[in-house]
Amino acid sequence: MVGIYFSGTGNSKYCIHRFLEEYDKSSPAFSIEQAEAVTHIIAAREIVICYPVQFSNIPKILQDYIVTNRQIWHGKRIFIIATMGLFSGDGAGILARLFKKYGAVITGGLHLKMPDSICDEKVLKRKYEKNLTLIRNADAKIHKAVTQIKSGKPPQEGLGIWYHAAGLFGQRLYFYSRTKHYTDQLKIDQQKCIGCGLCETLCPMKNIRSVDGTVTAGNQCTMCYRCINKCPRQAITLLGKNVIEQYDINKYL
Repeated sequence: MVGIYFSGTGNSKYCIHRFLEEYDKSSPAFSIEQAEAVTHIIAAREIVICYPVQFSNIPKILQDYIVTNRQIWHGKRIFIIATMGLFSGDGAGILARLFKKYGAVITGGLHLKMPDSICDEKVLKRKYEKNLTLIRNADAKIHKAVTQIKSGKPPQEGLGIWYHAAGLFGQRLYFYSRTKHYTDQLKIDQQKCIGCGLCETLCPMKNIRSVDGTVTAGNQCTMCYRCINKCPRQAITLLGKNVIEQYDINKYL
């Protein structure tokens, strides 16, 4: 088995590594940002993929990755893990339907609630103890899922018509435009920005540029929140107007 993932602030990366530790410690995991990931996917028969749900949908960067590499999915047996801050419905299901278009066989799905990384919306913030509990619960759920898989009965969360309806009417129908395209709504406060260039380095889309100390954002943001959570001056926002609390999963490990 090989693991692949897209992770903005570390939740999905953490979850796939925990899954592989339980399933088979010799199995490697690769971010879709790593060029060698495609080679390992081609060589593997079994794949586990983990990603963060956005508005009950797939991040645009991951959608594009799957479509661009559509020829490599045929015949692959894929288990899907979807991480989320609140609610998904069919997080695993929507990715499953995309994979099936290219001939993949979906073996199961797992939904994991994790601390929310949208750090510029106060309503989504939780206390430290609550976040720690979420991560511990995710660990327990991963352990249970691996046990089920090894017994030949993988969990099927997010798969099926009822999950599909929950995802569609719960969020996706109302927020589809948020993830249909990349966004140009990333905002950089030039009064706070010190031109360190960290955000430019972190951005998976190369959407941020630093020229002579002036940092600007383009129209290709995939809403991963990586730069917003790491900015040392809290100068970047996306959905909200101010950074409430930056998130780093390492604070809980």
